[in-house]
Amino acid sequence: MRANIHPSYQEVLFHDTNADVYFVIRSTLQPKQTREFEGKIYPYVTLDISSASHPFYTGEVRQASNEGRVASFNKRFGRFAGRKKA
Repeated sequence: MRANIHPSYQEVLFHDTNADVYFVIRSTLQPKQTREFEGKIYPYVTLDISSASHPFYTGEVRQASNEGRVASFNKRFGRFAGRKKA
């Protein structure tokens, strides 16, 4: 390998804020934040979702909110609810 062309490969602390889980994984990311974890200081990156919180990996079934669809339906067709059939 040629010298000085590859990025620095280091241990980085990833925090899944959704599941409040921490991972220490080697990465080439160069974050500006640092955080102490298990007595050692690591570069720190926050994640919105990871394998610890993604429904595919956890097996959870999440129901999407249908409130918007119901409200839209009632807005469009609510006026027909009070009519009687002739």
